[in-house]
Amino acid sequence: MEAVWDVPRKGAALCGRLAVLVVACAGLASCAMAPGMKMSASAGSATSEAESHPGAQESSVQITDIDAALIARMKEDLKHVNSGLAQGLLTSPEPYTLGRGDVLQITVWDHPELAQAQIPTGQTTTRPADPIPGFVIDQDGNLDFPYVGQIRAEGLKPEQVQRLLASALSRVFVKPQVTVRVASFRARQVYIDGEVHAPGTLPVNDIPMTLYDAVNRAGGFSSTADQSRIVLVRAGHSYRLDLTGMFEQGLNPARIVLKDGDLLRVLAREENGVFVMGEVNKPVKAVPMRSGRLSLSEAIAQAGSLNNTTADASQVYVIRDSMSADLKVFRLEAKSPVSMILANQFELNPRDVVYVDANGLVRFSRVLSLLLPAINAALTGAIVSK
Repeated sequence: MEAVWDVPRKGAALCGRLAVLVVACAGLASCAMAPGMKMSASAGSATSEAESHPGAQESSVQITDIDAALIARMKEDLKHVNSGLAQGLLTSPEPYTLGRGDVLQITVWDHPELAQAQIPTGQTTTRPADPIPGFVIDQDGNLDFPYVGQIRAEGLKPEQVQRLLASALSRVFVKPQVTVRVASFRARQVYIDGEVHAPGTLPVNDIPMTLYDAVNRAGGFSSTADQSRIVLVRAGHSYRLDLTGMFEQGLNPARIVLKDGDLLRVLAREENGVFVMGEVNKPVKAVPMRSGRLSLSEAIAQAGSLNNTTADASQVYVIRDSMSADLKVFRLEAKSPVSMILANQFELNPRDVVYVDANGLVRFSRVLSLLLPAINAALTGAIVSK
């Protein structure tokens, strides 16, 4: 009789244990609604749950809401930065001066025998790298001419060399008529690399080479070029140029004159992408437009928009400078149509991270999906043990 009554008592004990286990799991689930780091918009910072425990390490990141005032302030700061960089490079063109390696075509009228000195003798074939016939300024900067000898030509203009030769030849000829022109410009050159159709070396001639001239002579921008991020390296310093921003400020990029030894590099749009992740339909690395601009709404559109089932439209975050000490986090509440206007005006920077958080129901469901296998295993073990 005692054995008969033992079964109900064991069943009741088992049910009690199961009830305690379910309550404990529910408590864990409620605590795990937002495990780890959670965003607190009301406090204006991201706080860790560990802060509630004594001795826990504290950490906080300031969160800034995206509004019209913030967008206006960021645009004004960007305007000052672009203006300061461009003003230092906007210069007036200077006349071309001769340099080492330049080839001159010198004609003394009524004296054709002097023209024979500039034609190479004994050379039957020519190579593309060979200079054209003419008088070459040597590596010491000097020019050697018949009846004149050596004269210093480096740093002079062609008309100055012309006057020097006429003065020196007047000791041999009566009123010599001399013409000097540059047959081949080889003394100065610039380098262009990156997203242009024909990267390489470009010689600088007597026509001042502007930034646009260099790009056009290199075949123009390719379809993958980012016109807002061009790097000009000059005398060991790098300058970042934003052509789109200069147009918006009324600055003419054609006034940027390149100098000998300049390196111009056009970056690719893929190098300046933005990572979009979280509750979007297609996590992706969003690529800027050809102008180099990429707004928050355009980045979300490239990711297939927000997931209507799982996304919390009030928790759209932009994480900036994540690898530096100056970490910034911006939040957009994208529930209303007005907020999408702000998203269309909020410009992203390269390597930004756009994160869309999940809503509370989805997070609770995911926590339960992690706990249910443990609950099933505990129930099976309890039944088998009894």
